[in-house]
Amino acid sequence: MSVGELSSRLKRVVEGEFSHVRLRGEISGYKRVASGHCYLCLKDDAAVIDGVIWKGQAAGLAFRPEDGIEVIATGRLTTYPGRSKYQIIIDRMELAGAGALMALLERNKARFDAEGLFAKSKARAPLPFLPRRIGVVTSPTGAVIRDIIHRLEDRCPSHLLVWPVKVQGDGAANEVAAAIRGFDSLPEDLRPDLVIVARGGGSIEDLWAFNEEAVVRAVAACTIPIISAVGHETDTTLCDHAADLRAPTPTAAAELAVPVLADLRLTIAAHGQRTERCARRYVERGRERLDAMARLLPARDRLLGPQRQRVDDLGARLDRGLERRVVRARGELDRTGAVLRPALLDRRLEGARQRLADLGRLLASVDPDAPLARGYARITDRTGATLTSAAAAKATGALTLRFADGVVDAAVEGSAERSYPAAKLEKAPKPAKPAKPDQPTLL
Repeated sequence: MSVGELSSRLKRVVEGEFSHVRLRGEISGYKRVASGHCYLCLKDDAAVIDGVIWKGQAAGLAFRPEDGIEVIATGRLTTYPGRSKYQIIIDRMELAGAGALMALLERNKARFDAEGLFAKSKARAPLPFLPRRIGVVTSPTGAVIRDIIHRLEDRCPSHLLVWPVKVQGDGAANEVAAAIRGFDSLPEDLRPDLVIVARGGGSIEDLWAFNEEAVVRAVAACTIPIISAVGHETDTTLCDHAADLRAPTPTAAAELAVPVLADLRLTIAAHGQRTERCARRYVERGRERLDAMARLLPARDRLLGPQRQRVDDLGARLDRGLERRVVRARGELDRTGAVLRPALLDRRLEGARQRLADLGRLLASVDPDAPLARGYARITDRTGATLTSAAAAKATGALTLRFADGVVDAAVEGSAERSYPAAKLEKAPKPAKPAKPDQPTLL
């Protein structure tokens, strides 16, 4: 037979004989390719077998496979004719006992701590004193959410936002991580001031979802203060190390989240009483200081006596001064009235009239247009300025002769030896001769 036929017969024999097997061994050479399939080897101190986890089964694993982890793999054997090898197709894989889980837990803890994912818990960011909204990531059907609600009602009723998730089994870690990121991405008006990740107690296998890398990274990256309340007092998960604060139980997380309302009321009342006592004490001490200062001040009459006497003296002096001022003013008024007699005023008015008449005659004598009525003319240029010399008239060229009854435009003509400007007068037009008729008359 051919090589292919032999390989096919071997494949049928192996798959028929080992269609369901469970192997216990240590993972070695684990790798995940771009297609999503995983390839690894299972080994013990005697032998090694290749293993394959297809993409669909790899997504449902409860933990992240790593080299050196002891696991129990369930699947079927088959052969790979291309390399003449046999291998196990793994359908389900789980950790082999609590010891292996603890070893994986310690390795992951060291790795996450080296990456700085636990720096948030070491910084210990302060939680809000009185959160308005509290977000809870837990199962909606368990006793945890009821314990948290009852504890909040007893201490300080608050607005509670519950994001329901699976807290155990396949897909629980992804749901918890998605819920934390969902609270962190809510708008400001709906975003909680505090987030509680809660779950009841259980074995390490039951709590393993809170050790997954997806949950640890979501808790470390959350910008909202977060409290981890997973398990009982003795249970510890990696989520506790990444959170801002670890609570031993979900009930204790509710106690850490809010103060006691009755204590707040008592504290406010005590502060009010202390404020009232301080204000009363301040007023009393102020009154005591005022009384002490009042006792040191002199008596009112002794303090104001000299000033009162001085005011009286000034008032008397003021009366006498006003009387003297009135008498002096009356004398000045009488003297002024005697000077203002009617005859004196008439003489002064007549003198003023005479001076005004003299000024009028003087103004008429210097008027340049006054001689025009006697046959004179005033020569000006085009701007109206009076010309007083022949040189100015020659330089101007165009003149204006101003007579008493009007103006006449003139131009300068003649030789330079002439000492007076010659005005060009228009000649009177000759009388027109009568037109000859076209036909001689008989008369």
